[in-house]
Amino acid sequence: MRATATTVVKKPVDHVWSVLADHEGMSSWGPGVTVTLDKEGAPERNGVGAVRRISAPGPMPAIVELVTAFEPGERLGYKAVGGVPFRNYHGEVLLSPVAGGTRVEYTVSLEVPVIGFIGVVPSNAIAHTLLRLLARAAAR
Repeated sequence: MRATATTVVKKPVDHVWSVLADHEGMSSWGPGVTVTLDKEGAPERNGVGAVRRISAPGPMPAIVELVTAFEPGERLGYKAVGGVPFRNYHGEVLLSPVAGGTRVEYTVSLEVPVIGFIGVVPSNAIAHTLLRLLARAAAR
């Protein structure tokens, strides 16, 4: 299943990128989460190859994600390598300048064992929630 959510943030692309690409900074905009960098990317610290660990309170395991695409000001991609109940979980965020700000397109892809409409619900909910949190943080 694949879902895409979009919005416009009334800030320049460079500002939105600085929020998006700061993995550990997600701790300030993800409610109740703590984000740590398990492994640095190369050549950029938060770039391709970086591994981020997203921990939330409670019994759920931490979500571990590998950064697969890092194009400053344009694109950030990642895939889950642990801690999610879905197979083939991937995320991609695309940024583009528009009049008055930055268009943010957040796409989530995942496989769920249930076929049909029920499988669409998790990807839509995840994409829209992550977009809303990112947009709120970037609008500051």
